[in-house]
Amino acid sequence: MISIINFVEVENRVVCATYRNLMIKAKVVLVDKTSGAPLPDPVTTIASPVPVGSLRIKLTEHVRPGTYFLVALNGHGSYLAKSAEFEVP
Repeated sequence: MISIINFVEVENRVVCATYRNLMIKAKVVLVDKTSGAPLPDPVTTIASPVPVGSLRIKLTEHVRPGTYFLVALNGHGSYLAKSAEFEVP
């Protein structure tokens, strides 16, 4: 089963993405491209058992303008999928 996370857009500091084949309790984190470090907040946990879904992630005031991407991790913290890079204004 191949997991996928697709960035859709950033509007009004909300990141929209779609996903496929992410298991329940998988976590989606925002990663700073420059440092390669995942941000501690926001973290979104997949709660739906459906194989296809969408996410709306509200960015906190701590997220600075820059280039980011989303990474999906399973319940053990292992890599599942990565989105395309996107800009946060």
